[in-house]
Amino acid sequence: NTRNRIAANRFMLRYCICIKERRLPACIKGRRHLACASVMKNLENDLRAAIQGEVRFDPGTRAIYSTDASNYRQVPIGVVLPRTLEDVVKTHEIARTHSAPVLSRGGGTSLAGQCCNVAIVMDFSKYLNRVLNIDPVERIGDVEPGTILDDLRSAAENHHLTFGPDPASHSRCTIGGMIGNNSCGVHSVYSGKTEDNVHEMDVLTYRGLRLSVGKTSEQELQSIMSKGGPRGEIYSKLKDLRDRYQDLIRARFPKIPRRVSGYNLTQLLPEKGFDVARALVGTEGTCVTVLRARLHLVHSPPYRRLIVLGFRDMATAADHLMEILSYKPLAVEGVDDDLVESMKRKNLHPENVALLPPGGGWLLVEFGGETSEEALERAQIATKGLSRISDAPQIKLCKDDNEARMMWRVRESALGATASAPGEKLNWEGWEDSAVPPEKMGPYLRELRALMSRYDYHGGLYGHLGDGCVHTRIDFDLQTPQGIQKFRQFMSEAADLVVSFGGSLSGEHGDGQSRAELLHKMFGHELVEAFREFKRIWDPDAKMNPGKVVDPYRLDDNLKMASFVSSPVKTHFPFAADRNFSNTTLRCVGVGECRQLNVGTMCPSFQVTREEMHSTRGRARILFEMLNGETVRDGWKSEEVKEALSLCLSCKACRSDCPVGVDMATYKAEFLSHYYEGRIRPASAYAMGLIFWWSRLGALLPTITNFFSQTDPFARWMKALIGVAPERKIPSFAKQTFRQWFKSHKPPLKTSGSRILLWIDTFHNFYYPEIAQASVEALESIGFEVVIPSRILCCGRPLYEYGMLDCAKKVLTRTVSAVSNEFGDDIPMVGLEPGCLSVFRDEIINLFPGNEDAEKLRARTFLLSEFLHSQNVELPTLNRKAIVHLHCHQRSVAGIKTEEAILKKLGLDFQILDSGCCGMAGSFGFEKDHYDVSIRCAERVLAPAVREAHEDTLVLTNGFSCREQLLQRTGKRPLHLGEVIKMAFKKNV
Repeated sequence: NTRNRIAANRFMLRYCICIKERRLPACIKGRRHLACASVMKNLENDLRAAIQGEVRFDPGTRAIYSTDASNYRQVPIGVVLPRTLEDVVKTHEIARTHSAPVLSRGGGTSLAGQCCNVAIVMDFSKYLNRVLNIDPVERIGDVEPGTILDDLRSAAENHHLTFGPDPASHSRCTIGGMIGNNSCGVHSVYSGKTEDNVHEMDVLTYRGLRLSVGKTSEQELQSIMSKGGPRGEIYSKLKDLRDRYQDLIRARFPKIPRRVSGYNLTQLLPEKGFDVARALVGTEGTCVTVLRARLHLVHSPPYRRLIVLGFRDMATAADHLMEILSYKPLAVEGVDDDLVESMKRKNLHPENVALLPPGGGWLLVEFGGETSEEALERAQIATKGLSRISDAPQIKLCKDDNEARMMWRVRESALGATASAPGEKLNWEGWEDSAVPPEKMGPYLRELRALMSRYDYHGGLYGHLGDGCVHTRIDFDLQTPQGIQKFRQFMSEAADLVVSFGGSLSGEHGDGQSRAELLHKMFGHELVEAFREFKRIWDPDAKMNPGKVVDPYRLDDNLKMASFVSSPVKTHFPFAADRNFSNTTLRCVGVGECRQLNVGTMCPSFQVTREEMHSTRGRARILFEMLNGETVRDGWKSEEVKEALSLCLSCKACRSDCPVGVDMATYKAEFLSHYYEGRIRPASAYAMGLIFWWSRLGALLPTITNFFSQTDPFARWMKALIGVAPERKIPSFAKQTFRQWFKSHKPPLKTSGSRILLWIDTFHNFYYPEIAQASVEALESIGFEVVIPSRILCCGRPLYEYGMLDCAKKVLTRTVSAVSNEFGDDIPMVGLEPGCLSVFRDEIINLFPGNEDAEKLRARTFLLSEFLHSQNVELPTLNRKAIVHLHCHQRSVAGIKTEEAILKKLGLDFQILDSGCCGMAGSFGFEKDHYDVSIRCAERVLAPAVREAHEDTLVLTNGFSCREQLLQRTGKRPLHLGEVIKMAFKKNV
């Protein structure tokens, strides 16, 4: 192993480009370091000159790609984003010239460390991501390696087909990554592992050989070998390997549904058809690079029915797996009470968790059919039979697809839910993927729990129980020498335990670095030597993802936590849930939900750029690296961190959508506050961050102000001066502010006597007072007495986006004091702008933890729809069609349920668009440098939907930014909920 590590890292040892640079002070300070930098630059320049794709050797990119979703960290040499297959070939060629290792990467969600290495990392996900062809007759799909699984499944579903393996990361994992790890997923009970669904592959070796591989008849095999050449040599060696080890392969490989550990040497056996493609599945990029894959597609039952079984505990549930499997389900998934309790503590999908039947261990069992009746009948037959077994479960038959989706969301959130909980230790991978025969799952779970208890380890259990695979995350101590030694001992005993049950170290996630060191326990030393020979046949130079699977690093090498120091960092926000900002940077566990492209709100900039740097995960990682100080070395003044955060729209979607609650808007504000200490901010920060004060000034003479801001060349000069994109129109001041209107407004004589405080924000006061006016009249029509603060106040929302936290804190202190002094603690405060609501719900308690006035104001602040729903008011009906876009902060802080309820009361036939962020995001979309991303966000779903809407269809959105984006992009001025309610009252007068 030592010899292999030296060989594998020869490039880095030779040129001193490794994560342990600080241990080589003589090199760094001396002439050799200059030579190293020169060689690195030559490698980078050669790649740039040769390929069409992107080449990145900067510290920020290397930091972002230094880990995957595992416990490990290895800073890459550089990152290549190939545009074409020829780019991939050229990258290998130049890597050979420089003796540099290479590593293929897709979604970066690997859990065993196979997606990080000291190598040239090739990220296929940005460009090589097409579904090339679907053949519905032969049931074949051709894809590029960076193709997202859901894109393939969507294309196949047009023909009632699907690609069977579907891990929980299906919305962002790539086919190349699934082939590398031999992924499985929820429906492998029905369709098998990835290796069972691969037909052929085009692959590339490190030495530059391109070949197509698949099943090989004996006649074809003889023909290939007789022709000689590099291909003939490889096939001859594979046949020799097969012939020498076939008896041992048959004897030692566990015959279970989820054997993923080791290389698939079984696929070389005569009875398997000498299938070279399938033998290469699960090799984790250590043998070849996949250029293209031909995949088997399976029939996708068009109708599904889900039953949820609540047992006493998970082990009892597992005792009945064989009875459940006798009913031929499509999937059998399990979650235990520890996981569910963790979700409750995190308030993660509480409405979904509430649907679970009573129990301490749950199985989600799905049935399919060609008709809805057939699927229901199969579910009912199983329900009837399972109600009569010993230890019969509580059974819930999901009534519709929506309820089923809510149940599946509980299962899909498992990895994030078990990562950590507020106030508890962090949980880690390592022993998260073991598999045994399904009939032995119950006893195995009891033994595994007992082993964890002996080590005083804890972790929720979940997974693909129908295939005998169980997942968990365990609260290992991976920082102290004592904790790491304890981790090693546990891993060794856990490996012995699973082998004693005839199981596999890995049932889905692969070996990587986490478990490869233990493979001899499962296969014996002879088969481990066979694995070594298999890799050497394909990769004699040991440059393909070295140190993984074969001749691996120790399972406690390269631990990212081993060098991490959790020390307090002076910050404006207290980050109380994590105790300090250092711990906050550990929240992201790499599951990559922020890399979803077609659904949800997180992460808008990634959805249009497909850049890892612009995902929530990428930003979280570079913040971790900033504190680590090894690759990103300038701390709070880091240009790399600033660049990664530059396209964060502060939409707060990650706060609610991220399974571990990463809150990048807050982290960005904190970083910018330090970055600009002692520095001049850009003009846009002073123009738009201080908009509250500029608006008060501009509103004194609105006609004159509007003339200069709307008329060229003055408008053009003004936009250039303050950093606004020339394509943008600066919003006009209203001739009369809302506060001026309200002073002369005469409310109705009769009210219910219930007073409400209407929060009047900058935008509704100075720019769109008609919205606030309509909202006042609507509330008064319902019977409320509306009051407003006597002073002009601000929540400070624009200040956060530029990191002006000292100023924001002063503004918010003034606001809290003024509101409390004038109105006491009882009167509810209703806001019209979701961005302001998020300040009163979120920032206020982050900046003022434990402040009683702040807590009281937070508790009595509502968005208009929230307040009306809480009062259960009666509303007149409009009976109109509507499309609705929700402001990102509304989705994150208030959710969509109350908005839906009020829209239903109004009698609207409405659709809430899954449109993500509008792209304007406060001042973001106005800024020149952000204009392109802003427009691409809007054009992804929202703007086209508004353009295509019938002229009689109402367009609703509550955010100033969203309205401004749509007005400037489509020419249509959307309505606020307050305006729609007023419209309904007016219609029913």
